[in-house]
Amino acid sequence: MRIHHLDCGPARPLGGALMDGVSPGAVGRLTCHCLAVETPRHGVVLVDTGLGLRDMIRPAGRLPRVNSSLLRFRYDPDRSMLRHMKHLGLHPSDVRHIIMTHLDFDHAGGLVDFPQARVHLMEAEARAARAREGVLGRTRYRPVQWGDTSRWQVYSERDVGRWYGFDAVLQLEGLPQEFVLVPLPGHSAGHAGVGIETPRGWILHAGDTYFNRAEMHAEVPHCPPGTAAYEAAMAWSNPLVRAQQKRVRLLAHDPASPVVVFCTHDPVEYVALAAWSEAQGAPASENAARAA
Repeated sequence: MRIHHLDCGPARPLGGALMDGVSPGAVGRLTCHCLAVETPRHGVVLVDTGLGLRDMIRPAGRLPRVNSSLLRFRYDPDRSMLRHMKHLGLHPSDVRHIIMTHLDFDHAGGLVDFPQARVHLMEAEARAARAREGVLGRTRYRPVQWGDTSRWQVYSERDVGRWYGFDAVLQLEGLPQEFVLVPLPGHSAGHAGVGIETPRGWILHAGDTYFNRAEMHAEVPHCPPGTAAYEAAMAWSNPLVRAQQKRVRLLAHDPASPVVVFCTHDPVEYVALAAWSEAQGAPASENAARAA
C-alpha cells in the first residue's frame, strides 16, 4: 500500500493567520487534502476528490459564487485529482473506488472525472445531497459534479460495527478491511471520516469534522476566527460538530488508540502528513501538535 497526500483545491483566502493560524501578511492558505491509495489488489482508492478538472477550467456555474469568492481557490488544472494521477504515472481507469467523507462542492468535484469508480458514502449524505434542502443544501451540493449516481454504494447504521470506540462501517463493498467509514455527522448530515490501516498503523481522514489543527492539538482547543466563522456557517448542526470534535480529540490523544488524525483544510497538517508518508521527519501528530 502506498498513500499519496494531494491538495486538490488549494485556496488563498484573505485574512492571513486569521484563516490558517500561521500565514504572515494578508493572505492565508487552506488545502483540500485528498488521498490516492495504491493497493496491491484493488487498484487505486481515492478519499475525496477535491475540485474536478472541469471546476478548475470553468468554475462558473459549477461552484457556489459566494463561497468561491471567499475562499479564493487557485484554479490550476494540474491540481485536480485527475492531473495528479497522471503526474504520478497512474491511469484514471486505475481508480476503482472513491470513499467520500461528504459531498460538498470542494470534496466531490472530481467524481465526474472517474466515471468507472464505485463511490462509497453514508446513506444520510446521499439523501441530503439529492434533497438539497434550503440555501445551505443548494450551496454545498452540486449535482453537476457527480456523474452517474447509480454507482453510489451507500451505508446506513445497519451496516456499522465498532472501531476504537466509534461506530464504523467495517466492510466496504469490494474493499479490504484496511478501509473503514466512520460516521461523524455534524458538518453535514451524512459526514464521515475514513480510516485506513497502514503499515505504520491507522490514520483517520476526519474530513471537515474540524478545520484547523488547534481544534485538536492546542492545550485550549480553538480555531482561527476567520475559519471558525466559515466552519460555523457551513455546519448542518453546530452542536453536533462540537460533539464530534470532542470525540475525535479524545481519540487523537488516547495512547491506547494509535490513530493519526487529520482534516481536509489545514495546511500544516497537510505538509506534515505528506512528509510522514514519505518517511521524513517526526510522526504527523507530533508535527501538528508543535505547530498548534
